Formats: sequence, structure tokens, C-alpha cells
Amino acid sequence: MKGPGKFKLTFYLLGFAGAALFTALLIREGAAKVLDAFVTPEWVIAGIVAYHSIPIFLDAAAWWVLFPASERPSLRQLLWMRWIGESISTLVPSAAIGGDIVRARLAAIHGASLPIAAGTVIVDITLGVFVQAGFTLLGLMLLVHATGQTSFVGPTLFGTLVALLAFGGFYFAQRWGMFGFVGRLISRLASSSDWQSLVQRGDTLDQTVRSLYTRDRSIMACCAWTIVSLIVASGEIWIALLAMDLPPSFINALILQSMVFTIRSAAFAVPGGLGVQEGGYVLVGSLLGIPGDAAFALSLITRLRELGLGIPGLIFWQLVEGRRLFRARFAGDSR
Repeated sequence: MKGPGKFKLTFYLLGFAGAALFTALLIREGAAKVLDAFVTPEWVIAGIVAYHSIPIFLDAAAWWVLFPASERPSLRQLLWMRWIGESISTLVPSAAIGGDIVRARLAAIHGASLPIAAGTVIVDITLGVFVQAGFTLLGLMLLVHATGQTSFVGPTLFGTLVALLAFGGFYFAQRWGMFGFVGRLISRLASSSDWQSLVQRGDTLDQTVRSLYTRDRSIMACCAWTIVSLIVASGEIWIALLAMDLPPSFINALILQSMVFTIRSAAFAVPGGLGVQEGGYVLVGSLLGIPGDAAFALSLITRLRELGLGIPGLIFWQLVEGRRLFRARFAGDSR
């Protein structure tokens, strides 16, 4: 079986496994009980959807500060680009990082040079992982303090350490010039000078990424905006807890946000985190005294929010692309 075929098979198997886990959890908690817990006024769902625009704005600000002033798109532009990117990464099953590629492309189309657009996204993703690791540790400490449970501390710390080592290696590879190296490697393997432009573009991207990392104030600002975004996003869970007549503790909401986000990120290969997210809510919720059916319903509310904001984001993306293609075709016909 060829590479693409293996990838497809793996994708389908992971999707099937996630769906099986989702179904098993739903049966275990009781579909009727989950549905009863899930019944939430439409205005609450709409409010949670609207509230999520705040974390998206904060993430856009974290990305915005990384751009040099001379090539910085407006914050309003980066806001809708970030919205589109998140919509793609969340709702397109095979595009876990596709949204980041699209937002880099959109930034390049709307005024930034391609190396700057790609470089800021790469730096944003790298810093985001390190900030998320800190957020995970914060949630872990709060969970231990709230429950007294420590059995999960070891596995969580081990997983966090593995992620830090992996992205630490990715960070140093960026500083050492990984993109130019990959370009030269491909050029040598192909034994053709036709790939020389790839080498040059790789070297340019390496220089851009290095220069972005030297801007200490921008790096610190990006990290600050990102951690604020993660904490503010916990407000969505707090609103859901309040609407479901569960104890509306913001600390519990922050713990759920931190732990479930970490679990879903670790299982990024599962399309949409299907089943994994629900398992995370049920597991962490049980430690916090939240009934399994209510925890499962919390996960469904999160998925409704993803659909409520993500579907319009995908539609808007198609409108942006369609408008650009129409203008390009009109300009070609008028020549």
C-alpha cells in the first residue's frame, strides 16, 4: 500500500475508533440522561458562541504583535483570518494544522510578505505549545488542590514533558535553519537545479524566523495574550455550568478547560477529537463531582459552539476565496 493509501486508512481507523468511543460513552452515561442534561435554552448556546469571539480576538492579538510594524496587517484583518483558521482546524477532519496554513496564506495575500506571514504563524504555534504546557500545569495544580487526587499527575507530567521536548527540538531546529536544510536535502535527492528556488525560499524563511525570535517584547506579548486567551476561554464552560444548574465555579471551569484541551491536543490525530473530548470531560468531571451525563452534555455544548462559529467561518472563507478568484478572472478578461 502506498503512502497516501496508508494515511487514508489510518485516518479512517482513528475516526472509527473515536466514533466508537463516543458511542460507548454515550451508552454508558445513558443517552436519555445526557439529553436531559443537554437541554439548554437557545440563547445560552448563542451566548457561548458569541463569547468565543473574545478568545479568538485575543489569539489574533497574539499573532498581530509578532508582525514587524512595516508589514503588519490590521488587527481587524487578522481577526477574521484567525476565525477562518480555527474554523478549518476544528471542523475539517483532515486539517488539524490546515487552518494555520490557510491563515498564513491569507496574511500573505493581504499585504504581508510570504516569509513574514509563514514565519509569524510558525512562531505563534511554537510559543502556543509552550504556553499551553504552562496552562496544563496550572490546571493540574488546581485539580490536585481541589480533589486531593494525585494518580493522574505522573502521566500528565510525562505527556507534557514529551510535548515540551518535541517542540523544544522543533524550536532549536528553527533557530538552526531547518527550512533551508530541508530544501537542500530535497534538491540533492532530486539531483536537479530546478529545486534551487526552494532552497532559497527555505533560507529566507529561516532568516525571518530567527529575526522574529530576537524581538523579545513581541515574544513576551504573544505569550501574554495567549495565556489570557486560554484563561478567558474557560468562561464558556462557566456559562454552561451555570445554565445547566451545576455549581458555577470558575476554578472548576478552568480545570476542565485546561485538562480537556490538553487531552484533545494529545489526541490531535483523531478527527475532531471525537470521543476523546467527551472522555476527557467525563473523566475530569468525575473528579470534580460532576455527573457523567452532565459532563458529556458539557462536551456537546462545546461541539455546538464549534459548529455555531465554525460553519459561518468556513462560509466566509469560501466567500473570500471566491471574491479573489472573481477579481483575478475579471482582471484577466479586461486585458
